Amino acid sequence: MTVTTAIITGANTGLGFECARALLESDPDRHVLLAVRDIERGAAAAARLGHPGRITVGELDLASLRSVRDFADTVPGLDVPPVTGLVCNAGLQLVTGAQTTADGYEMTWGVNHLGHFALVRQLLDALTVPARIVVVSSGTHDPDKFTGMPAPQYNSPEELLRPPAGGLTGEEGRRRYSTSKLCNMLFSYELDRRLGHGARGITVNAFDPGLMPGSGLARDYGGVQRLAWRLLMPALRMLPNVNSTRRSGANLAALVADPALEGITGTYFEGTRRIRSSRDSYDEARATDLWQVSERLVAEVG
Repeated sequence: MTVTTAIITGANTGLGFECARALLESDPDRHVLLAVRDIERGAAAAARLGHPGRITVGELDLASLRSVRDFADTVPGLDVPPVTGLVCNAGLQLVTGAQTTADGYEMTWGVNHLGHFALVRQLLDALTVPARIVVVSSGTHDPDKFTGMPAPQYNSPEELLRPPAGGLTGEEGRRRYSTSKLCNMLFSYELDRRLGHGARGITVNAFDPGLMPGSGLARDYGGVQRLAWRLLMPALRMLPNVNSTRRSGANLAALVADPALEGITGTYFEGTRRIRSSRDSYDEARATDLWQVSERLVAEVG
């Protein structure tokens, strides 16, 4: 078999780490590139994963468009097998303050959407076809689902560029998160359209890992909320689409490597099931607008 590489953002912990583990354990011909903000933590994650010689660690800060560009520029020169997989996994959820990226954009949207948009655009030519791109979204993007999260509020990209006056409240922070996950869906479908629905040899799919107690996504919550997340949420695993990070990581890895999914593109997966995403996620006018604004912002960095 041909040895190939999958790039995974945010791969030093949580879902990304478990995706890397599943890829390495299921396929001896798979190499993984852990794209992480902190090189030391990335190296520690690589050591925990084992499989020496099959893991490379690269520095990538999605909150800096220059860092994204620098990472993308280094990939073609790395001593790794051909890159055929790109997993846009890293994400965060902020519920307090008014944090911004290095480029001055609201942090949740800047990392969850804009950083990944820039990464994909700048890595397209580095992919060896047939290739697969997987964007990790969330069921929280769909207001018709009960997720316990506020419904997305998306009118225009410009409304998402800056933190609200006075900073985030818990409600607004969670809404910014669910809205960023809607942006992930709009981006995935628009990217698939622009790549000719697989005609260029690159498939694009979106993934809902479900609720994952212990994933670290609630690290910005208050003490009581973090305690509830850590201690009480595991009891909910009997409910639909509540998974361990290991199970969701294996499901995510399948979208990258399962031969049965070859050629499948423009699809939304809830775990291993293909399902419809929210009504707003299929709005092509919104997707085009989001693409054009994102493209302009990335171009401004030079």
